[in-house]
Amino acid sequence: MIKKYKPTNSGRRKMSVTDYSVLTKKKPEKKLTRVLKSNAGRDRTGQISVRHQGGGEKRKYRLITSLNSKPGMSAKIETLEYDPNRSAFISLVMFEDGVKAYILAWEGLKVGQEVTSGDNEMQKGNRSTLSKIPNGVGIFDIELHPGQGGKLVRSAGNSATIVAKEGKWVQVKLPSGEIRKINKDCFASIGQVSNVTHSSQRIGKAGRKRHMGIRPTVRGKAMHPAAHPHGGGEGVNPIGLKYPKTPWGKHALGVRTRKKNKYSSIMIVRRRKK
Repeated sequence: MIKKYKPTNSGRRKMSVTDYSVLTKKKPEKKLTRVLKSNAGRDRTGQISVRHQGGGEKRKYRLITSLNSKPGMSAKIETLEYDPNRSAFISLVMFEDGVKAYILAWEGLKVGQEVTSGDNEMQKGNRSTLSKIPNGVGIFDIELHPGQGGKLVRSAGNSATIVAKEGKWVQVKLPSGEIRKINKDCFASIGQVSNVTHSSQRIGKAGRKRHMGIRPTVRGKAMHPAAHPHGGGEGVNPIGLKYPKTPWGKHALGVRTRKKNKYSSIMIVRRRKK
């Protein structure tokens, strides 16, 4: 759900945020958090390898696991919490043996309900192998290799569907439109990732971006010639090139960057939409 503010000033006028009133009011589980050091987009040599990063609020990393870490054991949902490191919400669960863990929350999660992993009913939040999930059912937090842990479809509001099964492979249609073959013994959670309105919120002001650790982005056309291939010229002028380029002279905007001979290309049945 999206929460809007009264237009008391220009920053508030178009600002909207996710309504966090549904979340459990508690501090994160101390044993399941780790210190997260800020690198400000710099690599181990100290040079900027990812631009436009730096500053932002300090935050701790939450250790996220999956229900299939304890197969066949049911877990009770204790909380629904905010995670500053991802767009989706997370949930604290307690397994039958008393062990607590964080998992990705799904849309429609209710505190107090029980979920399991293994050969079980098709209930939202339950985790099962792809071979046991019927075609057309929404899934998320999908493994790429058995026992590896969830790798695909983990951001807010996303879900994938199974479109076909053949031998030991299951064809899964991802949110991008790509259809990919995945081993039938890989686990996936049933449902849709929580916080579906995340993409609808409007930032409203630059300061809020700075709190997220995102620094300003400058157009290449506004730079001088030595700083960017688009730079230079007097006033408003075109880039003067056959195609847009990155600051390092590589093709940009609409150019496919996936390697032609990548080892996993054989698993892709249909490429994603442009």
